[in-house]
Amino acid sequence: QVQLVESGGGLVQPGGSLRLSCAASRSIRGAHKMAWGRQAPGKQRELVASLTSNGNTNYADSVKGRFTIFRDNAKNTVYLQMNSLNAEDTGVYYCNVVWSVLEDYWGKGTLVTVSS
Repeated sequence: QVQLVESGGGLVQPGGSLRLSCAASRSIRGAHKMAWGRQAPGKQRELVASLTSNGNTNYADSVKGRFTIFRDNAKNTVYLQMNSLNAEDTGVYYCNVVWSVLEDYWGKGTLVTVSS
């Protein structure tokens, strides 16, 4: 069973930055897609950033220009750099890595709270 462990969440003031990490128990070198989703209180989970194996990225409109998804194959880790955070970014952030149709895994999440 593949494990994805997120870290880096916490309390940050509006305008601040955080970098989330997602460490995989399996090599991500052959992963088809990596992504970050978030779930705000009382809302459904939404996809905020994705990265495909050929390097293409996609972002939700609400985070474009502020969030960056990237990977480090040597560390089997996917990152989400988040800048200019605001209260609407508050939520639990989940990592997703897809190796195939049957190998699609999510982590347990890390909480990000943006508040003064």
